[in-house]
Parts: sequence; C-alpha cells; structure tokens
Amino acid sequence: MRKITTFFAIALAAVMVTGCVSIVDAQSRHKVRKMEYNSKYNYEVATLAVGVDGTKLVKVWGYGKKAEDAIRHAKELGVACALFHGFPAGSNGSAAPTPAIIKNAAEPEAHQDYFDNFFAPGGQYLQYVNLSDNGPSSDRVKDKTTKMYKVGVVMSIAYDELRKEMERQGIAKGLNSGF
Repeated sequence: MRKITTFFAIALAAVMVTGCVSIVDAQSRHKVRKMEYNSKYNYEVATLAVGVDGTKLVKVWGYGKKAEDAIRHAKELGVACALFHGFPAGSNGSAAPTPAIIKNAAEPEAHQDYFDNFFAPGGQYLQYVNLSDNGPSSDRVKDKTTKMYKVGVVMSIAYDELRKEMERQGIAKGLNSGF
C-alpha cells in the first residue's frame, strides 16, 4: 500500500510540474510588442478636420502582420503623433497644423516608465481614440514580399483631453506657462 501511495504522489508531482512548465513556456513564447512611442521617424498621418470639442479627426496608417495588428498600431501612432510630433495642416485647408503636446524632446525619456505603461497593449492611450473606423477594406494593403499589412484608419483623437492629462502628470506645460 505504501508503494502505491508513493507512486501516486510522484505521478501527481510530475503532472503538476509538467503543467506549470507548459504554462510558463506558453507565456514566454507569447511576444508582447513594445510601442516605440519615442521614435524619431515621421508618421504617416493626414489631418482631415478639427472637432469643436477639442478633437482632431486624422487618418493614420499602421503596419502589422495581421490587419488587426496594423489597426492597433495605427491607434498607437495616432496618440503618439499628437503627443510628440503634432498633426500636419489639412490638405484641403480644413485645419491648421496642430503642435505637439510635449514640446521638450527629453520628456519621453524622463518619463519612460509612465509612457511604457501608457502605450502598453490595451493601455490608457485607447481612452483618447474616440472614434475609429477600423480601416475600411479600401485602405488595407498587403505587401506580398514582406507579408505585412498597411492599414489606414480614420480616428478622432481627444487632443484637449490628452493635453490635460499630460499636464496633470507634470509631463507637459500648461497653456498659460509660456512654454
């Protein structure tokens, strides 16, 4: 009887260890893409209109291995563009250029932990993307050589709310500060 109990205890321990290892392995194989919010490269963005409630209607192009990844990437880039680069003038004269919320180039590095959490998958940046068409089929292009999707997404960015949040966090200066 003692041998059977010992055998079952060892078998149960082996099953538990194997189960834990497979969970850890599955989690370590899942690669989480980190947003490169502090990229110095230009974004592909076009200003379409300015809303009366402090919003900017823009079209941003994102890239990804799947169309859904490209749409998520476009949303991240739309908010990052508002924060670090600003939006260009509307091509049809519908909007003047919009300045970047964060004008000091050193701020992203000084607040890296905040921005890493802000731009994490499903992060706070999504609060500032009010409207998104999720890329109509005419704006989805798949490059056959790289097998990457390029998707243009029309979205409304809550520019004024985003600016107020950055001021609350002490990252951006207020309008009355002369900065």
